[in-house]
Amino acid sequence: MSLLVTGSIGIDTIKTPHGVSENCLGGSAIYFSMAASFFSPVRFVGVVGGDCPFDLANVFAGRNVDLTGLEIRKNSKTFRWVGTYSENMDNRTTDYIELNVLAEQPPVVPKEFSDSKFVFLANTAPGLQLKLLSQIEEPLFVAADTMDFWIEGHPEELKELIRKIDCLIINEDEARLLSGEHNLIKAAEKILTIGTQVIVIKKGESGSLLCCANETFVLPAFPADDVKDPTGAGDSFAGAFMGHLAQTGKTDFESLKQAVAFGTVAASFTIADFSLAGLTSINKADIDARFTALRKLTRF
Repeated sequence: MSLLVTGSIGIDTIKTPHGVSENCLGGSAIYFSMAASFFSPVRFVGVVGGDCPFDLANVFAGRNVDLTGLEIRKNSKTFRWVGTYSENMDNRTTDYIELNVLAEQPPVVPKEFSDSKFVFLANTAPGLQLKLLSQIEEPLFVAADTMDFWIEGHPEELKELIRKIDCLIINEDEARLLSGEHNLIKAAEKILTIGTQVIVIKKGESGSLLCCANETFVLPAFPADDVKDPTGAGDSFAGAFMGHLAQTGKTDFESLKQAVAFGTVAASFTIADFSLAGLTSINKADIDARFTALRKLTRF
């Protein structure tokens, strides 16, 4: 079924103990779409400035990513981010950020995209996420991401968003901040009472937690032996998660569990190299093989 993503497109400079990648392609919509394209056609909605050095048609060549929703604002500048990872790769600091086009009005969802059935609203202001969601006619399953800035600064708008979506995908720090609970099971239960039906809590190298009203699933991360750049891992997780659901057209708990596993696998490839190199160097067979390996590793 149709899968739409709306999110950021960025020019990133990333510093890790393994090197530096300057002015590389990044952004939530980019990582999401690349990972999702292994499973399902993707409808891409995003905006860049006239300074964007990347030809996204070439980036996604050979992949079923429809760029009709890409808007180029010639008199604006593209979102930029510079970040540094610590020696253990667990902690990251933002050294420099320019919101640029992300501080402007969001892009318009093309009319031909308004019938999308699966929708992912990548991290941005909840008010903008609500505006974008309002342009979709009758979605079957909507997931969203957020961050601490919006949790602390726009709590009521965020709660309104959560009441209108089916799934919230956030990390463990965000879950604790949003719920006021340190225990992640209690945090998930409390967030579910706001209104969403499903919550996925990403725990980095500790895996992920999937919670619905009466069911819980925990999966460890894939044991990666090569971590060069964690940037985009969460967005790749979401891309494969939503891509699998859109491919099958199912959102029952068993399908959600499989989607979490595919998300875990996609993230494990992303972190193996800078920018998109970890994803562009593989094919669906590689993802399926690692999915099978993860299943064997977690079976007892």
